[in-house]
Amino acid sequence: MTTTASADGYTTRRPSADDAREIHELISLCDTQVIGKADMTLDDVADQLNDPAFDLEADGWLVHDSSGRLVAWAWACRKGTSDNVDIDVVVHPDAPGLTGGLWDTVTERAGRLTGELGHERAVLDIGLYREDSGKRAIAAARGFTPATSFIRLRADHGGPVPHPDLPPGITLRDGLTEEVRRHGHAVQQAGFADHFGFAPMGYDEWYGELDSSASNDWAQLVVAYADGEPVAMLLGTNAFLGDENCGYVRRLAVLREFRGRGLGRFLLRHAFAEDARRGRVGTYLHVDANNSTPALDLYLSVGMRQVLAIDVWRCTV
Repeated sequence: MTTTASADGYTTRRPSADDAREIHELISLCDTQVIGKADMTLDDVADQLNDPAFDLEADGWLVHDSSGRLVAWAWACRKGTSDNVDIDVVVHPDAPGLTGGLWDTVTERAGRLTGELGHERAVLDIGLYREDSGKRAIAAARGFTPATSFIRLRADHGGPVPHPDLPPGITLRDGLTEEVRRHGHAVQQAGFADHFGFAPMGYDEWYGELDSSASNDWAQLVVAYADGEPVAMLLGTNAFLGDENCGYVRRLAVLREFRGRGLGRFLLRHAFAEDARRGRVGTYLHVDANNSTPALDLYLSVGMRQVLAIDVWRCTV
């Protein structure tokens, strides 16, 4: 693994899966300064490093100071084969001078990523906590502007939650077979096609990304069928299990022609009941506040409450 040193004592190298704990400690320190607590788990970081779309040899940078302490973590990761790239730059408060160069580095890498995919531009997205005025100012100075907001919602389970009655003509199947997983993928791709940041993804890449995640559990993929045809899906994971003993709804999608029939509400209540059955004290999800469907109103109507806002800022280069 190539390591480069600078005159001011910093060394830069590529990450490996073994760096997850050190990266997690840096992110947790920075998050705690902004929102008062760590927000990512060690598994979250490991999942990013293991994501098939993330090239360890090209998409990430670790910077250590002269004492060997990790003081910066920066990365760029493509979204499927689209021109959209997620980025982030995390810098220890003791090393602010690294910030500008790392933003330049990830921006340049984003342009190369999309160029390799045949695009003439790169659309960069970065998620920023609403409370992070410092990072927002950096983004603004580099031409980023607010694009949308993702609201984190939580439902609390004080005990058993009753399962909702199946809507007439609807059957449920879980994701333990490839057939159902393929149906879930197809519904998700169609259901999210007009959502912010959507990038089409084939089944093999979709499956590979999820299956590589430590928090994935195919039993928590539920597909709803009407007259034998898949029309809605909910993908739950264990992303909030280790730190908060909560379930997480990663995706909820209903085909356009079946919206307005209560399927989203039914699947959400089904997830609540299943999480409570597993002994979890709550269920989380994220929703785009500018969603093309009235999803936020749905989630609030079933008793979920807002706990955090993450704004996505965007820049085209």
